[in-house]
Amino acid sequence: GPTRKMPLTASAMDFFQLFVPDNVLKNMVVQTNMYAKKYQERFGKDDAWIDVTLTEMKAFLGYMISTSIHHCESVLSIWSSGFYSNKSIALIMTQLRFEKILKYFHIVAFRSSQTTHGLYKIQPFLDSLQNGFDSAFRPSQAQVLHEPLIDEDPVFIATCTERELRKRKKRKFSLWVRQCSSTGFTSQIYVHLKEGSGADGLDALKNKPQLHSMVAKNLCQNASGKNYIIFTGPSITSLNLFEEFEKQGIYCCGLLSTRKSDCTGLPPSMLKNPETPQSRGQYRIRMKGNTSLICWYNKGHFRFLTNAYSPVQQGVIIKRKSGEIPCPLAVEAFAAHLSYICKYDDKYSKYFISHKPNKTWQQVFWFAISIAINNAYILYKMSEAYHVMRYSRAQFGERLVKELLGLEDTSPSH
Repeated sequence: GPTRKMPLTASAMDFFQLFVPDNVLKNMVVQTNMYAKKYQERFGKDDAWIDVTLTEMKAFLGYMISTSIHHCESVLSIWSSGFYSNKSIALIMTQLRFEKILKYFHIVAFRSSQTTHGLYKIQPFLDSLQNGFDSAFRPSQAQVLHEPLIDEDPVFIATCTERELRKRKKRKFSLWVRQCSSTGFTSQIYVHLKEGSGADGLDALKNKPQLHSMVAKNLCQNASGKNYIIFTGPSITSLNLFEEFEKQGIYCCGLLSTRKSDCTGLPPSMLKNPETPQSRGQYRIRMKGNTSLICWYNKGHFRFLTNAYSPVQQGVIIKRKSGEIPCPLAVEAFAAHLSYICKYDDKYSKYFISHKPNKTWQQVFWFAISIAINNAYILYKMSEAYHVMRYSRAQFGERLVKELLGLEDTSPSH
């Protein structure tokens, strides 16, 4: 749960600033002004530009965040007279001023000579965000590694032509998270860039389990020695990775797929389906050290690899029509924790900022901001402030937008 007690009067802004404090926003102001100056020195003076202020930067973020609550085909719809316009917030800043800030917006204006990483323009922000996640929340023992559901904005799909859809560029990165499976709080973000077609490219990531192992190691670099139980999908599950994690005091339970998983070191007899018909709930087990390979039947063969649960401990899967189906405890635990993450995705994935910039670092930035707001809401729901004024996720987002724009007192009692 949360590591600090927030006051009863804590606002949406207070929770958001646990992850994106004023010093981070002030840095955005400084870097944006530096980039604007550099850009104009190179391409000619822009008479319509004046240096951005902290108040304007907060308003700029507020406008962008508003697209996560009221999905629109473009953030500029706020100022239009159409269906997606938002007169209540449009008066704070003119559309022309917003577009100027959007043009020059930067987190790192200059590339240092030592920088080789493709995300150098956003890495300081991601590092700061990670520090905020680590210091504000202590995750439960059970956690999940997965790619969060980031749907293409349905309004964009509905309003654009086929030609525009074809022109739409695919994302040049994949976003992975380590998530507390009892609350949904995202403990760590890892961004994997599609940089060329080398061994670390995203194209290779689809086919090479060792690259998924690299993603898992990056997501768990702060988890050593804490006795966490990490649940993984088929692309990450592998015997070598689980044994490596066990040496670090990290235990695992993963779904195994003969098509997607690295099956190195696993007995071939367990990877083939038995010829004799199986009844629901039957399972076979093979062990190596503390690691168990479980083949369980339920309208199909499901394989699990785990060093976190004893294979002899019994569990049960409850189905509405079939009633209780016996299974090893590892299978029950996997189903329970993964179903929570599915519920989390269903609830929170629709609150991702719908602005779609062309630059990869900006896409990552808006995804990271969206995750930070979801985390802020989870902390708010676990605080005493929630019992004073119970906001839904949409109301919390609206409240945050108004506070960033300076439209409301930041106390929930007003």
